[in-house]
Amino acid sequence: MTTVAPRVSMRAWTAAFRSAPVGQATMPFYLLFGTIVTLNAIGLVMVLSVSSVTSLYVGQSTWFTFQRQFVWSMGGLVALILVMRVDYRQWQKYANGVVVLTMLLLVAVLVPGIGTTANGATRWIYLGPISFQPSELAKLAMALFAAAWLADKAGKERDTRTTIRPILVICSVMAGLILLQPNLGTAVIIVFIAFAALFMAGVPLLPLTGWSLISGGAAALAAWGSGYRRDRVISMLDPWADPLDTGWQTIQSRVGIASGGASGVGLGESRIKWGFLPEAQTDFIFAVLAEEMGWVGAMFVLGLFAGFVFCGIWVALHSPDRFGQILAIGITVWVGSQAFVNIAAVVGVLPITGVPLPFLSVGGSALLTSMVGTGILLNIARQIRVGQVRVKS
Repeated sequence: MTTVAPRVSMRAWTAAFRSAPVGQATMPFYLLFGTIVTLNAIGLVMVLSVSSVTSLYVGQSTWFTFQRQFVWSMGGLVALILVMRVDYRQWQKYANGVVVLTMLLLVAVLVPGIGTTANGATRWIYLGPISFQPSELAKLAMALFAAAWLADKAGKERDTRTTIRPILVICSVMAGLILLQPNLGTAVIIVFIAFAALFMAGVPLLPLTGWSLISGGAAALAAWGSGYRRDRVISMLDPWADPLDTGWQTIQSRVGIASGGASGVGLGESRIKWGFLPEAQTDFIFAVLAEEMGWVGAMFVLGLFAGFVFCGIWVALHSPDRFGQILAIGITVWVGSQAFVNIAAVVGVLPITGVPLPFLSVGGSALLTSMVGTGILLNIARQIRVGQVRVKS
């Protein structure tokens, strides 16, 4: 058995890789692909602009961070193209395995000697010169598991024991492990993905609303029950109450956005990146973008994310089967909600959570998992036939 299974699996993946020729894809496929490539290109430009300064503060070459991000971006593009060529239905078989692997990694990152702590958070595992965050894989794992489970429970949407409870158990365990890192922002996104999948699956709104309120209350308690999170909430409401400490990032971010005006101060000419705005190349890269490219550039990026969400929803509504529908909405909500949480924190509408901006912020594991997830979404999109929806078992 151990010699046969790998060959069978390889044949299945090879056959899936050859399915759905690109020439038959619909317009949303090309719009999605173009949006993703454009966001990556903008991200590389902004990373070069910001990291050319921030790298100097730690004694590195001005090109160091950009070169690493460029390698991750090219690797992500290759991963996207490869995953895009694999029939998305193949992922349904491995959803449980991906969840188990993710759980093990989320536990491992909390083990002293395995996980690495930086800025008060233990989120990274290092393998030589490469580091990755298991919490990024958790987003993909949640989308896959929810889609696979709910696709198998078609017709049982009103039985909350077989729909809501299993999803919430997995979601709660993942979110709980991520909260221990601590990382409230990613935990909230995991919850968003789970509830979006349940909504798309047709679970009754009454119990779904009830559990949503419970989850929202739990998130509020987690935010208010921790000292540094409570300070972030207070600084969001009034950053000038402590302008030199908890309110510093919010104030500097707003100053940068306001300084950009309509057309910006010019690429590479940002002032806030010169030590005024901490985490400028990760969590607050949108503020630098707005300063250098102005409201025009900022609105263009917002339009790209809005277009991504619109196309993702269209793909979910027109997917050939139930698994594709739920998986597409999960991936769309993943990217869309993460972009919203990041940008809302940058402009001071939400507390700072440490969630990166998809495709733009520095971070290899975040970029790679996002590219894999969107590669799956693209495969779903390319198998849609306008006026002739195919449903395969």
